[in-house]
Amino acid sequence: MSKAFVFPGQGSQFPGMCRDLYDAHEEAREMCRAANRLLGFSLTDVMFEGSADDLKQTKVTQPAVFLHSVVSQRLMTIEKPDMVAGHSLGEFSALVACGALRFEDALLLVSARAQAMQAACEQNPGTMAAVLGLEDEKVVEICEAQTGGVVVAANFNCPGQVVISGNIEAVEAACVAMKEAGARRALRLPVGGAFHSPLMAPAAEDLKAAILKTEFRKPFCPIYQNVSAKAETEPEIIRENLLKQLTAPVRWTQSVQNMIADGATEFYEFGPGDVLKGLIRKINPDVTVG
Repeated sequence: MSKAFVFPGQGSQFPGMCRDLYDAHEEAREMCRAANRLLGFSLTDVMFEGSADDLKQTKVTQPAVFLHSVVSQRLMTIEKPDMVAGHSLGEFSALVACGALRFEDALLLVSARAQAMQAACEQNPGTMAAVLGLEDEKVVEICEAQTGGVVVAANFNCPGQVVISGNIEAVEAACVAMKEAGARRALRLPVGGAFHSPLMAPAAEDLKAAILKTEFRKPFCPIYQNVSAKAETEPEIIRENLLKQLTAPVRWTQSVQNMIADGATEFYEFGPGDVLKGLIRKINPDVTVG
């Protein structure tokens, strides 16, 4: 039996997040204080006392989800994982969990990522939409058939659930085509940009320097990265995949399927919310999700 640790991405945040862990554990307090020092502002004040709108601030959301996820995993008494994965932003938490990145280095990369993505959103306005009830291949086919701008399949979350991303007009046109093709729903999401699409190219370029100067170590267990959906253990390959992540799709369905094929029988989600637990159950109801 193999244990897989998984970590959520942006959108899982909520007011008061991580406060219970902070109040109950000295190690959590130390990590939170270190995060505040590294970022140069009190992230925990916003996490503990801020509103949902406060938590949507670009410089807050991604570091907050990352910090909560890593603290949650550090405090658990479960033995080390046999494999790890993270959904989009969650990949940085997974890289800490498997020893490929130091906590401090990963936090600074997450902060740089958030700011680069915000700048890219302002430079190339875009949006995303959830498509339910169509096969992955059909969603890709419809996106490729659109001619009015950029629209791509961005998140393969589970069978019958794909998120598309791109220019606002192109995404809206694709939603109409998805419904005509039989999608149960094709609905715009309340996000500020076209994440995991070519429109994020400026963010990838901005983040490149920070990733290249960060030390990546050989992990003690494989990480299944969003870009490849395969088990990776070589630091340079991990680094290259992380560079590609902002403009490439999140292959979550394929990642979970490959983890199960490689022996994963127990999945544990660490971080705010439990979205990934639900997705994993839809991908394969036979595995244990905790």
